[in-house]
Amino acid sequence: MVQSITLTVPKLVPSQRHFANTLKVFIAAKVVDVKVTQQQGDSFSVEVDGVALQDPNVVVRCILGDLDFDLSRSYCVEKESSQLGPLITKKKYDAALKEINQLMEQHKVFGNTDKLTSVDAIYYGSLYEALGSVDAAKYPTLAAWTHLTGQSEVVKAAVDLIQQQIQTKAPKKKHQANEKKAVQSVQITQLNPADQKLNKNVLYVAPTATDAKVTPKDGEHNILITSALPYVNNIPHLGNIIGSTLSADCYARYCRLRGYNTLYICGTDEYGTATETKALEEGVSCQALCDKYNAVHSKVYEWFGISFDYFGRTTTEKQTQITQDIFKKVNDNGYIIQDTMTQLYCEKCSRFLADRYVEGECPNCKYEDARGDQCDACGRLLNATELVKPRCKLDGNTPITRDSRHLFLNLEKLQSGIEAFVEKSTVEGKWSSNGVNITHSWLKEGLHPRCITRDLKWGTPVPLAGFEDKVFYVWFDACIGYPSITANYTDDWEKWWKNPDQVKLYQFMGKDNVPFHSVIFPGTELATQERWTMVNHISTTEYLNYEGGKFSKSRNVGVFGTNAEETGISPSVWRYYLLSGRPESNDSMFTWNEFITKNNTELLNNLGNFVNRAIKFVVAKYDGMLPADAPLGELETKLAKDVNELLAQYVDQMEKVKLRAGLATAMAVSARGNQYLQESNLSNQLFNDQRAQCDAVVTTAVNLIHLLASLISPFMPATADSISLQINAPLRQIPDTFALDIHGGHKLNGADYLFTRIDEKMEDVWKSKYGGKK
Repeated sequence: MVQSITLTVPKLVPSQRHFANTLKVFIAAKVVDVKVTQQQGDSFSVEVDGVALQDPNVVVRCILGDLDFDLSRSYCVEKESSQLGPLITKKKYDAALKEINQLMEQHKVFGNTDKLTSVDAIYYGSLYEALGSVDAAKYPTLAAWTHLTGQSEVVKAAVDLIQQQIQTKAPKKKHQANEKKAVQSVQITQLNPADQKLNKNVLYVAPTATDAKVTPKDGEHNILITSALPYVNNIPHLGNIIGSTLSADCYARYCRLRGYNTLYICGTDEYGTATETKALEEGVSCQALCDKYNAVHSKVYEWFGISFDYFGRTTTEKQTQITQDIFKKVNDNGYIIQDTMTQLYCEKCSRFLADRYVEGECPNCKYEDARGDQCDACGRLLNATELVKPRCKLDGNTPITRDSRHLFLNLEKLQSGIEAFVEKSTVEGKWSSNGVNITHSWLKEGLHPRCITRDLKWGTPVPLAGFEDKVFYVWFDACIGYPSITANYTDDWEKWWKNPDQVKLYQFMGKDNVPFHSVIFPGTELATQERWTMVNHISTTEYLNYEGGKFSKSRNVGVFGTNAEETGISPSVWRYYLLSGRPESNDSMFTWNEFITKNNTELLNNLGNFVNRAIKFVVAKYDGMLPADAPLGELETKLAKDVNELLAQYVDQMEKVKLRAGLATAMAVSARGNQYLQESNLSNQLFNDQRAQCDAVVTTAVNLIHLLASLISPFMPATADSISLQINAPLRQIPDTFALDIHGGHKLNGADYLFTRIDEKMEDVWKSKYGGKK
């Protein structure tokens, strides 16, 4: 570890080589958090722990401990030193940037770790001035790397340091006696209870890791939340995330902030044909594939801030036990029938082809790449034998038909019970309209026995003589994953899943998953003749599409979970964009233009402006201390009336799981706060001439910010946490009415920016990067 760095450099002048070299050293020093002792001299040189070095690139590698030989890294560093750096110094930007863009595409040594490397520091320092003089969209790989690297706190700090040295110092302004210095953004890391003067009775107390498992409580709102179990064979894209996990997380966070006893359960769905297919593609075992993608999913959801109480998986002993137990009861009660099913058999593979091993033409819409279980074009559920011109997905061979004995859930016998359940639950639980319509269409068409077994090896074994070589169809046991994952979380799982009098079940999913949650799983529960907790509310989304088309991992089209982090844009902005356009009644479209616009206008100009303006004023004029409580005037009375109306609207929308509308209302509260600051003329003049009125304004504004933090927390939890730290007040429970619970003498921590502007040029960069294979 480097202990000391002494830098000798001529007077820093932009557009000269020693300027770029100095920035490289500053970046490297910030990465390892070592102070640079700087002195002026005739030429550039650096002493690292007393050893004098002349080559800035060697200095950077030395500081970062990056001296081991790596061909690609060494080639890129040498290329910058001998060819590209001199081109940039001569301002031959296009020639240099074109070659660097190609270099980044060929050598995977740029921006691919959590910590900046020597290559990142060297190239960012070299390119820093050039990037402000060219159209970065012409070089998409370079532009994406530059944007991401530029978001790094160490790079920002290094740039600030070098900019301070080249700016011409303006003459100091003479301040009046009652003026304060300008407020700077500060990093705030913790709340300070000793400085808090607030009503502790209204605060939200978050559960800690050491708390006992969440279980239902008598006489309370016990809310059980699930999101459709994401399939384990791929990385979730933005449509998957908003359709299930993010929407469920938003509602779970709201419930907790309302004081409801809430449990949010999810996990990866790991059995079935899709896993076998993907494992064959990757040349690994099914278990290894599941282990890999379970970890990938977990990391993606952690980055997005999804607050599962437990995130599990379906390949567990609990899953086998509970699924087999449910099956035995359903079978004993006479709801399982046996029948011979004609299936597709591939003679080349010597195996029956499960649904997802078959593709062909949809008999309904003629889509040529329909799967054996469902057509993605028209949404119709299929049997593989219905496909026109079927083909084996493994080898392209045309399969033949062959009979196989299978088990069926007799939904026809269960229809009347399912209809009674749906009629009651859709009304009491206020299901989303698309969920109701899809369910009613199934029931209207009439239910038929549905096969629940498959000729596979990867799945839950069937506990019945004569069927030992089969497993349960994934859509029979996938929904059973909810109780089995809960059972892995707590031994008291039945208190959630067999407690319909005290527990309300809310389930979140995309529209293609509705029939399995509204018909098949409830039918299975009814067939056990036990008192299961059945779904109270189904919240369903339509599809989120991407820039005029569909997401496709194979064609590299669209933003997937891991890509969002790569952009350097905070999870709060992603969550806001997805939830503000949540496809609740119609398909919606992701566009980069709208994404950037929403950040720069709605978040920056509305929410960011209100919070930052009010807090900065209190810090600047009151030294961060709220004044003694002052009499409230007409403006405050009108504000409270308007906020209470919006608050009632917000609570009603969120209770009905209208998340998009709830977010819009929360932003309307913020807009009303901006209006209040304008109407009250919060300014130096108000502070100087009408102190009592100014005292009332800042106290009211900080209390409104405290309320607003809780209202936006379900949607942007990290932003809400930042607000809480700035005003030095934990989140409060979401109330029914607005009240002033922070009082005079309360000390704020300081002001910081909630959001940063996104350069509109990044639209072309990101559209190019995530627009598909070239």
